[in-house]
Amino acid sequence: MKPIYKIIIITAAVFLWACVPKTIYEKIDSADELFSRAEKMFQERSYEKALTFFNEYLDRFPNRPLAGAALMKTGAIHMTLGDNDRARNVFKRLITEYPDSYFIPDAGIEIMVTYYNQGEYIKVIEQAADFLEHAVSVSHIIRTYVLMGDTYMAIGSHTDAVNYYSMAYRKAGAPEKNIIITKLKQAVRRLSSQDIVILLSRLEGKFPTGSLMFQLGVNNAGEERYDKALKVLSEFIEKFPAHQDVKQAISLVEEINKKSVYSRYTIGCLLPLSGPYRFYGNRALNGVELALNRFSSKSSHPIIKIIIKDTESDPVKTVLAVKELFEENVAAIIGPVLTAEPAALEAQDKGIPIITLTQKDNITSIGGYVFRNFFTPVMQVKTLVSYAVEELMLNSFAILYPDENYGKTFMNLFWDEVIAYGGKVVGVESYNSTHTDFSDPIKKLVGLYYEVPEDLKDAGVEAGDMENNNLMVWDGTDTLYLYAYEDDEDIAQEKDEKPEAIVDFDAIFIPDAPKKAGLIIPQLAFNDVKDTYLLGTNLWHSNSLIEMTRKYAQGAIMSDGFFPESSSEHVIDFVGTFYKTFNKKPEFIEAVAYDTAMILFQMVSRPDIRFRSVLKSELKKLTDFQGVTGLTSFGNDGDVKKKLYLLQIKGKSFVELERH
Repeated sequence: MKPIYKIIIITAAVFLWACVPKTIYEKIDSADELFSRAEKMFQERSYEKALTFFNEYLDRFPNRPLAGAALMKTGAIHMTLGDNDRARNVFKRLITEYPDSYFIPDAGIEIMVTYYNQGEYIKVIEQAADFLEHAVSVSHIIRTYVLMGDTYMAIGSHTDAVNYYSMAYRKAGAPEKNIIITKLKQAVRRLSSQDIVILLSRLEGKFPTGSLMFQLGVNNAGEERYDKALKVLSEFIEKFPAHQDVKQAISLVEEINKKSVYSRYTIGCLLPLSGPYRFYGNRALNGVELALNRFSSKSSHPIIKIIIKDTESDPVKTVLAVKELFEENVAAIIGPVLTAEPAALEAQDKGIPIITLTQKDNITSIGGYVFRNFFTPVMQVKTLVSYAVEELMLNSFAILYPDENYGKTFMNLFWDEVIAYGGKVVGVESYNSTHTDFSDPIKKLVGLYYEVPEDLKDAGVEAGDMENNNLMVWDGTDTLYLYAYEDDEDIAQEKDEKPEAIVDFDAIFIPDAPKKAGLIIPQLAFNDVKDTYLLGTNLWHSNSLIEMTRKYAQGAIMSDGFFPESSSEHVIDFVGTFYKTFNKKPEFIEAVAYDTAMILFQMVSRPDIRFRSVLKSELKKLTDFQGVTGLTSFGNDGDVKKKLYLLQIKGKSFVELERH
């Protein structure tokens, strides 16, 4: 009997499985011995030696039946060594020189693999489409489908990848299916919920409906849409009880059900009811209590329970209080006024929506469950500048601010906002907040203040700048006055005249408390800063400012988060009820706590809100809630959007300004 041997064609490593083994029987002679030696080197991964022997075989025996096999092995070696260009040329040579070869389809697929390896995915897709039109062998079709799936995965088209993996799976045998299903699951995990819904509508129950349904449930759970997740996962478990993901689906359903275990109508409240800031905490509590009484008075509303925790303004006790509220299954938390950051961090970790009452920077950046309902310096500045530019048509501004954190913060915000609106800031001066005389910074703003050079102080005489027609006169203090004249004869006359203030701004912004602003405003008038708008922060909303400034502050404008004298029916009703209940007028802290409580009471009363995650999402959709602190909305970042009140001093009182 003549000796025979078996030749196995090895494809590139990027394929899921090797080509179907091809056994070729041939009489052993010198050609066969050379091929066998090349094959042995190949199996031992001595690729350079194998290339030498295969190339020698092709040179000596180009017309022998194993020439095609030698070319396939040569191309495979080049691919293994990372030289895809050379490998592709070898496969093209096989197709050109041996058009009747058994290996033509394999060479066509390997050419596509070389393009895939080089990231030329469009060429893979184009050539695969043409290849599939002429492919006959099922194994070649399967391999091409898988390669297409890999290609679409590489370019991020996961829906197309799922389609091709699915087609390959339907044609594959048992061993191949295991490999394909692994790739299919990887593609399915990359799909968005919307993509999965579209695919499910097309499949109509066909493979891989089960995997897609399971992934849709997982996606919905990850997006905290627990109602949808439960519905999809329950349907998946019922329709595909033998699916390999059923156990995981059951566990996920149990986990989601645990998340829904909370007291829907119980709200936590974190406030400093003792300690140094108890005054603010108790005032806020008055607002929450009034909201609870008014909401509960209507028979159509569910009974709301409030669990109050005293933070004592202590970060450690605040965190402990949040943990206790979580154990007591509250739906959401109001507060705190202070220690907001530790409370927000813990609430975010526990997945409890928390609406903080703080101005702290970036508080909502902690996470999606953290909200803020409080007016901030940014809101005040935006309200003031938008009104000044859009309503009053002002363009030039000056800023006079205390050299401390509060003043610097508002100065920078105001300046930036003016620039954003296309306006100009023509003067900026700071002052020492411990002083009572502010003439120097005011004079600097209006061009009346000049530092006296040391040599002039020593000389104690007048100095003239004749070339520029200016006369500088020193009066013996640290101030140098600048006078302009037409010629030498005007000098004596000009020396006797007081220089005029250069007021080149339409409005001046002074971010300070009434006590200091009340001293500054009259001094502005004394230094001829008149007929300009005075702009201030909510701190100006104080009768003490009117009493100190009298006529000088008439027309002054400021923003605030609450105006008890508003003509709004909501405010009139709130203020009246609050006064009857507590025998005092409410201020902003009571009002904003009242609004926050009302927002949550209304939210948790909705039958469609069954999970804290849904409550969080619905809070972010809140638009123009009509509260006593103005229209209130929350952005996607959890921060509040408020339409603040604009107030103006008229006579001995404040009036609300209308905006158009």
